[in-house]
Amino acid sequence: MKKTTDIHDTKLFPFGENADRQKGIRLKVCGMKYQDNILDVATLQPDYLGFIFHEPSPRNFAGFIPELSRQIQKIGVFVDKEIGFIIDKIKTHQLDAIQLHGSEPPEFCDALRHAELVSASHQKNLKQVQVELIKVFSIKDEFNFSVLKPYEEVCDYYLFDTKGKLPGGNGYTFNWSVLKDYSSTKPFLLSGGIGLNEIDSVLSFLRRQESKYCHAIDVNSKFEIEPGLKNIEKLKEFKKQLSF
Repeated sequence: MKKTTDIHDTKLFPFGENADRQKGIRLKVCGMKYQDNILDVATLQPDYLGFIFHEPSPRNFAGFIPELSRQIQKIGVFVDKEIGFIIDKIKTHQLDAIQLHGSEPPEFCDALRHAELVSASHQKNLKQVQVELIKVFSIKDEFNFSVLKPYEEVCDYYLFDTKGKLPGGNGYTFNWSVLKDYSSTKPFLLSGGIGLNEIDSVLSFLRRQESKYCHAIDVNSKFEIEPGLKNIEKLKEFKKQLSF
């Protein structure tokens, strides 16, 4: 496994408080599935690529991630999976971060942070998991931010997505003004139905106070030809318009 990021030393999402919001924002492209398409998207130099390990999803990733630039972080997305399953994927794909998209309680997040990677050779070379942990919360028109409190010490980032029938990839946005009541200082990713038609809305959001702790924009279904297959030209245009 390649050298991973120590969550106590260096964050995956460096973002100075006084940096320009639009220029400093980062891009995550989630739901990657096909090797050639992964390599094509990688040429656009997104900051993060997301791989979904959830069998019911049409974007479920079951292959091998091709070699990528070290500047691109690999994020594994899981929905109520056991710790052993997650650790296996961390080792197999050399993941840099874990995104928990289910109903995982704070105790699970804490246990995952303190889990150990064990070599296949006689249970030797124990090493604590050293990847970033992102906990997802779904929002529609309102949200009780007090539910975040138990997670403050057990995850590194939040991701706010649209509440829908599926755990992600529903294709529509939530009411971002809800984030005016965000009371944490923990950085978060903004997700849910973001596409080319939302560029003006994203730019407007990034100029407002509620975007203060927004570190990345997460895109998926609005840039697809089919589930898991991304439209390179649309992504290129989105990246250009937002000056990523």
